[in-house]
Amino acid sequence: MVVLAELRVVPIGTSSTSLSTYVAEALKVLEELNVRYTLTPFGTCIEVSDFSELASILDRISKRLSSLGVRRMVIDVAMDVRYDKQISLESKVRSVEEKIKTSQSSMKI
Repeated sequence: MVVLAELRVVPIGTSSTSLSTYVAEALKVLEELNVRYTLTPFGTCIEVSDFSELASILDRISKRLSSLGVRRMVIDVAMDVRYDKQISLESKVRSVEEKIKTSQSSMKI
């Protein structure tokens, strides 16, 4: 089983409106753990083997941000879990891109 998850960690009550320093620290945690990820403008998508790995990652990220002085944070998680076939971040994107190509070729006159 592979769990695909989109994470958004939002520190609350920081002294700045910029959050990129905290995002960078969260990504460092993912890299330290050798987690496959894709950074997007509004969150980070990751691939993990199961729910316990996801929980461990969230724990590590929250502890890292806490060590930087963050006293409160909101964590949003969206997950895609399939038991019928293997999935990956790339396979989901590729599936949509293939459908776009098919749609565009059938629209040509």
